[in-house]
Amino acid sequence: MTQLDSAFAALADPTRRAILARLATGEATVQDLARPFPISQPAISRHLKVLEDAGLIETRIDGTSRPRRLKPDAVEELWDWLGQYRALWEARYARLDDVLADLQKDDTP
Repeated sequence: MTQLDSAFAALADPTRRAILARLATGEATVQDLARPFPISQPAISRHLKVLEDAGLIETRIDGTSRPRRLKPDAVEELWDWLGQYRALWEARYARLDDVLADLQKDDTP
């Protein structure tokens, strides 16, 4: 599985997406990340492992604390891949807008 495949597989889970959204505001410990979820701390740790294996987050060692944070390069890779398709669809929608505008001109008396 490629890094991109792993990242998208990791993002398929809503809990992991919520964890990433939280980490977008700054690094956090497992306890901080577990607080809003109705699941155990070990379950959060398993989600973090998936995100780390996918290359989306990293762990910083700070004494006995191990805060997690986003890996900006990994998120940027996702944006780059998605950006290709965004540009494609924007161009297609722009052409569709032109066709619809031409149809409206033809319908006006």
